[in-house]
Amino acid sequence: MLEITILASGSSGNAALVRTETASFLVDAGLSTKELTLRLATCGVEPMDLSAVLVTHEHGDHTKGLVQWAKKHATPIYCNRQTALVLREKVTGFNGWKIFESGSEFELEGMTIRSFPVPHDAVEPVGFVIRERGHSFGFLTDLGHATTLVTESLRGIDALLIEANYDEVLLQNDTRRPWSIKQRIQSRHGHLSNSDAAETVSQIVHDGLGHLLLGHLSRDCNSEDLALAAMSRILKGRSTRLSCAMQETISPSIRLG
Repeated sequence: MLEITILASGSSGNAALVRTETASFLVDAGLSTKELTLRLATCGVEPMDLSAVLVTHEHGDHTKGLVQWAKKHATPIYCNRQTALVLREKVTGFNGWKIFESGSEFELEGMTIRSFPVPHDAVEPVGFVIRERGHSFGFLTDLGHATTLVTESLRGIDALLIEANYDEVLLQNDTRRPWSIKQRIQSRHGHLSNSDAAETVSQIVHDGLGHLLLGHLSRDCNSEDLALAAMSRILKGRSTRLSCAMQETISPSIRLG
C-alpha cells in the first residue's frame, strides 16, 4: 500500500505525506514546524514517526519549516548536493543530511525513489517518482516546461501531482505583479500554466493513470474551475480521478494498492 496525502500546495507552502504500512516521510517542508506538526497530527502521524524529509529544491515555499524542524527533530533530510549547500547556510548544526545525485534512484524503507531534474530557477531542482510494490506516484511541481526527460520519467505511473500554477489571461491581467515577475513565471524556468500542465499530461496519460492532482495553484492568477476545465479536456473519456490540491486544506489521501 502506497498512500499520499498533500498537506498543502501553493505559493505559500508545499508539503506532502507519503505512507506505507511500515514507514512515512515528507516530500518538502514548506510550512512552519507548528503547522506541519498540526497537519501531520490530523493524519495521525507524529514527527518521530517520519523516516525522512525529501526536498525538491531550496525555495522557501518548499523548505521554510526545515530550520526549526531540524532543531527539534533528527529526521534525515534527503536532497541533492547543490540544494544541500544552500540549505546548510540556514539549517545549521544538523548532521542528518542524506545526499543523492539528481537522476539517481535510492531506497527508503522499502520504497524506491527516483529523482529527475526539472527546469526551474533554483540551484538543482528535481521531481520524484516513488514506487512501492508495483505502485507509483509522481511529484512534478515548480518547472517552466516539461523536458523529454521529465515526460519519460513519468511514463506509466499510477498517480501524479502536477503543478497548474496560472491561467494565462489572469496572469496577463494581474495588476499586482510587475512585468518582470510575469516574465519569470512564464519563462522556461518558471512555472507551468494550466494549458502547459494539460499538454504535459497529454504526453504521459494512459489507462493506468488512476489519479491526477493539480497543485501549486496561484491564489490571484488561477482558480480550481479553470485548472480543472483545462485538464478535463485532456482526460475526456478516461476514468482518471481529477482534483486540486490546495493551500489551506489537507487534500483527501490517495491510496494505491
